[in-house]
Parts: sequence; C-alpha cells; structure tokens
Amino acid sequence: MEAGPAPEARPLMNKQTFLDNFSNLDYPRKTYLCYEVELLVGENSIPLDEYKGFLHNKGADMGLERCHAELIFLERMASWNLDTELCYRVTCFISWSPCPDCADELVKFLRENRHVNLRIFAARIYDYLQGYEAGLRALKAAWTDVAMMTIQEFEYCWKNFVDHQQDEDESFPPWDNLDVESEELTKKLEGILQNQED
Repeated sequence: MEAGPAPEARPLMNKQTFLDNFSNLDYPRKTYLCYEVELLVGENSIPLDEYKGFLHNKGADMGLERCHAELIFLERMASWNLDTELCYRVTCFISWSPCPDCADELVKFLRENRHVNLRIFAARIYDYLQGYEAGLRALKAAWTDVAMMTIQEFEYCWKNFVDHQQDEDESFPPWDNLDVESEELTKKLEGILQNQED
C-alpha cells in the first residue's frame, strides 16, 4: 500500500503580527481571528485539528471589498458542513470583539446551527459603533461564552497559532500591564453583559 501525500502543515501566524494585533494596549486597524473546533462527546471534547487556523478581515486598504473577520469565518465554517447530528464547540480568539452587525450575524448562525456552541475570547472591546453593547448581550443571550483574553488565552494562542519554529520552547512575551488591562477590560465587559440599557 502506497503512502499518501503528507498532510499540509497548518499555516501559523508570524510572531510580530500576533504581538502587533493582539496586544490589548494598542489599537490596530486589522482584526485577526484564531479558531479551533472540538467535537463534544458526553463530558469529553475531541480536538478537530483540520478545523484550526487563523484569518483576518479584508479591508479597503487591501484593494478588496470590506469584510469583517467574523463574516469570513462564518463563510469558512459553513463550507465545513459539520454534521448536524453531532455537537461541536467552536472557540475564537479575536483581536477585537464583534461589531454590532457581526454579532447579529453570529447570533443568526447560532440560531440556525443549534449543534454548534461558540466561545469568544477578545483582546479588546470594539466600542466604535453605536449598539456594540447590545450586540455583545445578544451573543450572550444566544448562549455564547464571551470573555476577554487573559494571560492564559494569550499564552494558549502563542503556543497553538504562532510560528516560533526557531525555538519551539519560546514562551509568550507578555507586554507591560497585560494583566491590569485584561482585568479592566473584563470588568467593562461584565458591566456591558449585565446591563440591559445601551
């Protein structure tokens, strides 16, 4: 029996790209989204590495029609044709929380795909558009776990989505005040999710 071709290596993010876009102290224009999918079987979860990767939004600066990272991800996820008889957990680590329109699209997707559970960890809150609070609350109401990234999530992303092949043991280099900023953002998000007013 002949061996098939070796599986293609999953693309990994450049270290500096990760640091520039996920630092919760900066305000980059791009949105990066790292994702992974697990099959839920009883109390256990099985990672599905073929559904693990990252992407970023497309913008006018790239000569393309604008498209937010979440919408690109929803298109990608729809192409997977996940078995509706099974249950999945999708975890997204995103450099900006979803805008109101993207939150609405995610909620719509979840309503149409009850076999998918969603967890979102955001590096910072996208608060530039009116209605962002309502969008985040709608995600929570649709049973989405929405949280801010802490040192644990940054380290996890560094280990699983960032290319540091030169030194596989290279640890995540936290920036100054990461813990303080994550804690402040967590309190802000908790206030948004608990409040019923915009």
